Amino acid sequence: MCYWNFMLTFAHRNEYEDMNYEELIASRRDGKLNKTRLPIGDYYRQQIDGKYRSVVDIAPELNSNIKFSEALKAECEQNASLTNQHILHFRPQTEGRDIVRLEMAQGQYQPLQQVLNDTPAIVAEPNFIEEFTRQLLEAANYLHEQGVYGVCYSPQTVFLRKGDNAPLLVHVGSHYLTMSDPSQLYYGGMEQFVAPEVMNKGTIDNRCDIYSIGKLLQKIFDQSDMPLELRNVVKKAVSEAPEDRFNTPLEMLNSITRKRNTYRSVLTGIIAVAIAGLVIALYFDMMPESTPVEFVKPAPRQATDDLMDDGFAPEELGVVSDGDSLVAAERVSQEEYQAKAEAIFRKRYTAAADKILSKIYNKDRMNVSEKNFLSQSESTVDELMKAQQEIAAESALDPSRSQLIATEIIERLTEQKKNALGGSNSRGVQK
Repeated sequence: MCYWNFMLTFAHRNEYEDMNYEELIASRRDGKLNKTRLPIGDYYRQQIDGKYRSVVDIAPELNSNIKFSEALKAECEQNASLTNQHILHFRPQTEGRDIVRLEMAQGQYQPLQQVLNDTPAIVAEPNFIEEFTRQLLEAANYLHEQGVYGVCYSPQTVFLRKGDNAPLLVHVGSHYLTMSDPSQLYYGGMEQFVAPEVMNKGTIDNRCDIYSIGKLLQKIFDQSDMPLELRNVVKKAVSEAPEDRFNTPLEMLNSITRKRNTYRSVLTGIIAVAIAGLVIALYFDMMPESTPVEFVKPAPRQATDDLMDDGFAPEELGVVSDGDSLVAAERVSQEEYQAKAEAIFRKRYTAAADKILSKIYNKDRMNVSEKNFLSQSESTVDELMKAQQEIAAESALDPSRSQLIATEIIERLTEQKKNALGGSNSRGVQK
């Protein structure tokens, strides 16, 4: 049936009422946007009555295959029942008994291939790959729970929703397994994303989707370095032998999550050690140098007559010679005073230093850039020194003694905070 007759079946719909034949032909010829090849036909966005709508034109050479037509009808029926948010819904449009077009659900989305071509830097955006991979594997797992498989996850068949870049899926390949040679009929040009066993008419199960998703991730990183947590996982996913791959999408996702957490923990420990060293180094570097004190040796004491030499014992008369006792009492008093001053300083400075160090020892601060991190560290050292000087003065503690105690406190608190951050998921200082 010609295109004109096909369009007549929709003449009652509002979006076509004001368009003549020539306008429809012009829209069909010149108004195709975001065009991409799907295994079952061509996807594009077309302007109809001032609005762009997403459609898929079924490849005529496939529609002539009876088994394909039956499989397409089965896919359309199941698509309507899929409830996952990452599944694109569509409605079949027919000519006679044949489905010639799929009218896609309205929304802002485009093929992943176009996004990678137009904005390749999206791969480096924070959390893009992490969220994309997680959502794609969860969507694949949902399909498996329904007893079907995507088979071909490629930049042409996976779409991204504008705004949040969530992956969207439109085609389920396992519906077409009844065809005599599906690998050649509708995967032409996308063979690299299809598992070897599919191309060789072998068993199709969860693991063929694992392979395809692994190949898709490799393609995404053609122009950039793949994150460490993905490298070994993807390498396993694209193994030639199905038994060497992950068994399910969730198993693959859990492996990625474990490796990501491990790398982050190691990185956090390294960064924490670096912070500790930097803070202490800056602290000592910015402390004023102590001026050496030159002590003057007192003049020899002049000898005087000592009644003791004549055998005089004051205690015999009840008189106590209190010179030594006064010195001893004064020494005890000074030591007690010094101990109390140090105790006060330790308590107050520990609280102050803990509050100051907490400004850089937390997950939010560990995610700043290196430049901002160094700036914050210098500011932290200034605060630590100021607090030391103020509290030492208020506690009447000698500056040199307060500096030693402060250094001990800073090292202890730094080690504690480093250990506390060791089990977090912070990414660390960014380069």
